[in-house]
Amino acid sequence: MVKAEDFFFSGFLTPGNTSNPVGSYVTPVNVMQIPGLNTLGISMVRVDYAPYGQNPPHTHPRATEILVVLEGTLYVGCYTPGEAFVFPVGLIHFQFNTGKTNAVAIAALSSQNPGVITIANAVFGSNPKISDDVLTKAFQVDKNVVDYLQAQFWWPNN
Repeated sequence: MVKAEDFFFSGFLTPGNTSNPVGSYVTPVNVMQIPGLNTLGISMVRVDYAPYGQNPPHTHPRATEILVVLEGTLYVGCYTPGEAFVFPVGLIHFQFNTGKTNAVAIAALSSQNPGVITIANAVFGSNPKISDDVLTKAFQVDKNVVDYLQAQFWWPNN
């Protein structure tokens, strides 16, 4: 039975907790939060950034994204409130708060379930681990660098 709650989400009213290693928090609203989005082909996220926080390099395998800065200054291609930037489906992208104050952005995505793959997590935090030989050659770095990166905890901010 369909009900009004299947089409409502109030989670964007509350800023996300940005006191984590990357300094950002992503609040999604997709088909998991609003069942009424099923088959509509849209979703959104609110991204909160601490000063100098970032939304690490990531990709959405099933959606194009348009990001609008609401507060603060972000390094992405758009800089100030009201400006927008488009990231085509599958393109690796990031946002970095260049300001000394918090920043907030809203993004719309062209899928009710866009998915997200954070690059560092996928490459250096994979389970099972990707072979040192593969990563050493791919990134043209010493094996000690790869071992160090694989030993880190990769923060899942989304």
